[in-house]
Amino acid sequence: MASDPATLLRRFATPGPGPGFWVLAWTLTAAAVFGAMAPVIFRHVPFTPIDLVFRLVGGSFTACGLVAWRRRPDSRTGALMTATGAAFFVSPLLGQVPYPLAQTAAAWLPDLWVVFMVALLLTFTSGGRVRTPVAKVLVGVVVFEVVVLAPLWLMFSEQDGNLLLVTPEPAVADVVDTVQRSLLAAVTLATTAVVGRRFLRASTAARRALLPALAGCGCLLLFAALLTVDLVTGERSQLLLWFAACSIALVPVAFLVGLLRSRLARGMLADLFRDLRTMRPPQLQAELARLLADPQLTIAYPADDGLLHDTTGRRVVPPTPDEGRSVLPVLRDGRPVAVLLHDASFDDDPELLDAVGGAAMLARENSDLHSELERRLVELAASRERILTAADAERRRIERNLHDGAQQRLVTVALQLTLLRRSIRDDPDGADALAEAAAAELTASIDELRELARGIHPAALDQGLVVALESLVVRSLVPATLDAEPGPEPPEAVALAAYFVAAEALTNIARYAQASSATVALRRSGSEAVVTITDDGVGGADPAAGTGLRGLADRVEAAGGRLRVGPRVGGGTVVEARLPVRTVPHDPPHAAVTRPK
Repeated sequence: MASDPATLLRRFATPGPGPGFWVLAWTLTAAAVFGAMAPVIFRHVPFTPIDLVFRLVGGSFTACGLVAWRRRPDSRTGALMTATGAAFFVSPLLGQVPYPLAQTAAAWLPDLWVVFMVALLLTFTSGGRVRTPVAKVLVGVVVFEVVVLAPLWLMFSEQDGNLLLVTPEPAVADVVDTVQRSLLAAVTLATTAVVGRRFLRASTAARRALLPALAGCGCLLLFAALLTVDLVTGERSQLLLWFAACSIALVPVAFLVGLLRSRLARGMLADLFRDLRTMRPPQLQAELARLLADPQLTIAYPADDGLLHDTTGRRVVPPTPDEGRSVLPVLRDGRPVAVLLHDASFDDDPELLDAVGGAAMLARENSDLHSELERRLVELAASRERILTAADAERRRIERNLHDGAQQRLVTVALQLTLLRRSIRDDPDGADALAEAAAAELTASIDELRELARGIHPAALDQGLVVALESLVVRSLVPATLDAEPGPEPPEAVALAAYFVAAEALTNIARYAQASSATVALRRSGSEAVVTITDDGVGGADPAAGTGLRGLADRVEAAGGRLRVGPRVGGGTVVEARLPVRTVPHDPPHAAVTRPK
């Protein structure tokens, strides 16, 4: 049967009775125990030691039932235990009231506890809810014995204060009594058979949950043996009676421990939760299966293909209703992030399922974070390698440009100045030509150095990012437009990354896009600066196809941003860089610059 997460959530969130109810319940319990023990304390009513044992059994059931009810208000089992204990007190309390109506009720209801006891044993793992047809029939038979056969017996049995007496017929009363005992013995045996069959067919986790019910059935078997001996011999075995009475006194404690087993399990889960930060889903699944005694417990996760996959990546097929397994989706923001396949015996324990589901979700999140971290570390290592390679190549380019360009020109200027010094007196005309040539070479060297410096750090950025982008738009070989939103000036690293993204994108547009126009846009979006370059060219830009865009992505990611390159609606390409900013107080005017076409 599949688990309904909405029902579990409602049951888990539904509060139990208020404090006033529990004060009243414990007060009534104390009063009932005192009233039932009054004959023992004051010795004003004849009693036997076995009566004392049954009164203690009633107190034990009631006290343990109230504790279980208070701890697990979502389950009816605690209420059933309380009702079983209270039923033990009905006849002893009413028997002390010197009125015929009370005496009649006391003689009528000594077997009332069997109704609740049978229901408790048959529904212990289903939250006190009678669901199966067999359980309904067995409980119905006991109710029939109490509601029909017990009054019928009183109609023919001569008892003190019996208001139901019609005519004294000992023979008829004996027949009815025999039918009562036979039915109770049969119900006891059938209940034991049902619980035993469930135990044999159950999983390891379900067997552990059924142990208290199995212990209760053992006590009922003693009562069945006692009734059988009564029917066969006509005499009550005091030895069997003592064994049955003493054994049933321990049953409520077993029920209480079994009902609160989730608290014990959560206690064991506490140590597990401390290790969740470093625990991956396969480890968590193994630990949960061990702690919950459910070897088949499976943590599955929805995949992109719509199927479920376990922690090792294998496909998981949801169980059918008759497999004794349940499926519990774990939701986050209304979306399933994990699925817990567990033994159906845990369906009645929403607190435990909530804790296990939370652990599964945390393990998934931790696993995703670890995977993301590992991916980023790999990307970081590759990015650092590319940056180092690019830096080495840039140094070699600068060295080559200086050697082949400005350095050679400066050497030429030096030679020309030497010749000029030698010929300035002897050949004034030649000296004037040499001076002009040296000046030209010196001017060319200065221009080359400026061009080289511009590639290292754009001088236009000293006047702000908008001015720098404007200079790129003006120099663009493809007609371009700048649309800059006003806002604070970003940090230098962000401005530099935005500038080079725009510069590289405009260069690529001029080289490859076959575009007729381009647009550079600068926007502020929350804590981000967004630089977008679009064109109406042929498209097809791919960051993985060349080192230019890949280098830009490294630069943008180094600044903590993200670079996106993709097709533009209507044709062309979009290059977008989103860069985090920590603003400084500067508010340049809105810029809308268009390079003349």
